[in-house]
Amino acid sequence: MSDNKPTSPLPIGGAQTLPMGLPTGMGPLTAPAALNTAQAASGPRPSVIQLVFREKGALYAAYMPVFADGGLFVPTTREYRLGEDVYLLLALPEDTQRYPVAGKVAWLTPANASGGRTQGIGVRFPADEKSRLIKLKIEEILGTQISSSKPTQTI
Repeated sequence: MSDNKPTSPLPIGGAQTLPMGLPTGMGPLTAPAALNTAQAASGPRPSVIQLVFREKGALYAAYMPVFADGGLFVPTTREYRLGEDVYLLLALPEDTQRYPVAGKVAWLTPANASGGRTQGIGVRFPADEKSRLIKLKIEEILGTQISSSKPTQTI
């Protein structure tokens, strides 16, 4: 993506794009990433969140290697429950491809968390081959930065 403008949401159940270009504080990105509160006949539909990482620093701040299968922190003021399904459409720095991830909420950072942490959720990637390849791609992008002692949005 050469123009560095936020992409418009894909027409999937009211997704919202979160351009992840700020490595710390995430400033204006703390707006609700809530997406679809409509309920299908079989129950609530998963939220759809489009995450666009433009910089390695922002990806580093959001990446959650604590999950064996990988995961990402998503700043949001929407209320989620542990185990809730979340569908991510992920764009990585210097990569025009979108990566779909059907994850689950496995981390909650509440409003007014200690240390000035941004409110949001940690989405754990599923244990499948597609997600394994996305995790490897993220770790390749981050390189040695992955073992940095710089603080992240979670740990």
